[in-house]
Amino acid sequence: MALRAAHRSLLALLPRDRARLERAVGEAVARARARRADGVLASISVRADPALDPAAVAFASRTGGEPLFVLEQPDRDRAVIAALGCATALEARGPGRFDAVARAWRAAAGEAVADAPDGPPGAGLVALGGFAFAPDGGAAQHWAGYPPASLHVPEVALARRGDDVRLTLTALAMPDDTPDGLLARLDDRLSSLRIAPLPLLDPAPAARARVASVMPPEHYEAAVARAVERIGGGELEKIVLAREVAVHGGAPADIAAVHGVLREAFPSCFTFAVARGDATFLAATPELLLRREGMRVSTLGLAGSARRSADPAVDDHLGERLRTSAKDRSEHDIVVRRIARALRPHAVWLAAAEEPVVVKMANIQHLATPIRAQLAAPRGAIELAGLLHPTPAVGAEPADAVKLIPALEGLDRGWYAGAIGWTDANEDGELCVALRCALLRGPEARCYAGVGVVAASDPAAELAETETKLEALLPVLAL
Repeated sequence: MALRAAHRSLLALLPRDRARLERAVGEAVARARARRADGVLASISVRADPALDPAAVAFASRTGGEPLFVLEQPDRDRAVIAALGCATALEARGPGRFDAVARAWRAAAGEAVADAPDGPPGAGLVALGGFAFAPDGGAAQHWAGYPPASLHVPEVALARRGDDVRLTLTALAMPDDTPDGLLARLDDRLSSLRIAPLPLLDPAPAARARVASVMPPEHYEAAVARAVERIGGGELEKIVLAREVAVHGGAPADIAAVHGVLREAFPSCFTFAVARGDATFLAATPELLLRREGMRVSTLGLAGSARRSADPAVDDHLGERLRTSAKDRSEHDIVVRRIARALRPHAVWLAAAEEPVVVKMANIQHLATPIRAQLAAPRGAIELAGLLHPTPAVGAEPADAVKLIPALEGLDRGWYAGAIGWTDANEDGELCVALRCALLRGPEARCYAGVGVVAASDPAAELAETETKLEALLPVLAL
C-alpha cells in the first residue's frame, strides 16, 4: 500500500505544487526572453513518500542512455541523492576546471527561479557529476562521455536523509520556449518515474567472466621499483601508482544489481553510479574529499592499508600493526599535512586529530584522520575541491611530482581517483574520491586500484595490496 501511494505521489503533483511549478516556469521563460539568456533554470522541490528508495527509482526509470547519477552512504542515516536526465551541462578542462565549473554553476544558480535549499542535503536545485584525476584526463576511447570536468543539473532528483525524502523537478527555459511546452516536458518526466526494487545479481550467469590485467603484474612491480629509486634519490617523497584490471563478461553487467550489492556490502562507504550513454562508472569508496556545510568544511585524511581477517583476534592484530607501522604512518602523515596546508590559508581555524584511527571496511582497513575547518570567507564546495585535489592519497608529494604518474603507470586514469559528488544553490556540497571503482561499458569492466609508494615500499607487497583493494569489485563483476 505504501509503495502504491508513493507511486501515485510521483505521477502527479498536489494542486498547490502544480501552481508553484507553473509560476516558476513562467517566470524563467520571461527572464530568458528579457535577457536573451542562454537559458534560465526553473525548479521546485516537494516532499515525497518516505518509503521510496531513491536509487531504485532512478535505476528503474532510466530510459535509453540518459544520464543517471546515484550517490549514497547507507550508514549515514540512509543518505542518498539519485538523479536522472540533464537540464543543462557544465563542463571544462585544464588546470582551472574546478574554478571554471564553480563559476558557471554560481551564475546558473544565481539566475534560476528555484526554491531555497531545504530538507536533506542535496535536495533542491543541484549540479552533480565528477572530475577526472588529471586536468585533461579521460582522453582514452573507453572514457568517452566522462570529460575532465562535468556536472549535470538533472531534470529529476530525489534526496533522502532518514525518513525525509524530497523530489526536485528542473527544466531549462530558453527564450523561444513556451511555459506550456516546458510544463508538458516536466509532466512527461514525472509520469515516466517507476518504482521497483533493485534487481538481484545473478549468482550463476550462463557465461563466466575472464579477468586479466591490462598491463602484466610484473609491469606494476617494476613501476613501484622505479618509484622507490626516485624517492631514494630525493626526487620525491611519495607517489600513488594504480593498476587497471579488465573483466570480460559474457554479457553486459546489470548495473542496478551491482550497485545494490555494493551498497549492501559496504554501507559505510560512498557507493555511487554515474551513467553516461552506454557506460557506467561505479564504486564503493571509503574516502571523503570534502563536505561543505555553510562555513564549515569536513574532510578525511585516508592512507595506509591492511587486509582484514575473519578471526577477530587476527583482525585486531592486523589493525594494531597498521597503526604502529612506520611505513604506513609516514604515508598517512604526508596526506594529512598536505590537506591541512591547503585549507589553513582559507580557514579561521583548522582541527585534525593528533593520532589516526583504524577504520574497518568489509575487506580492508585504513588509517584515517578526520579534519575540520571553519572558513574565513565563503568558498563553494567545487572551489574547495579544486584546492584539495589531488591529495597525496591519490597523487604525489611534492605536488608537482604528479606529472610522473602517467609514465610510470602507463594508463589513462580518467575519473579514477578523481572527485565525484554534488553542489547545491548555496554552494554547499559533498564530493568523494573515486576509489575501488570500475568503468563498465557493454560486457567489459575496467577496475582500478592503487597504493601509495614511499621509501620503504616493497614492489611485491604493493602488488598484493592492489589485489586486496580490487576485491571490492572483482567478486561482483567476475561471476
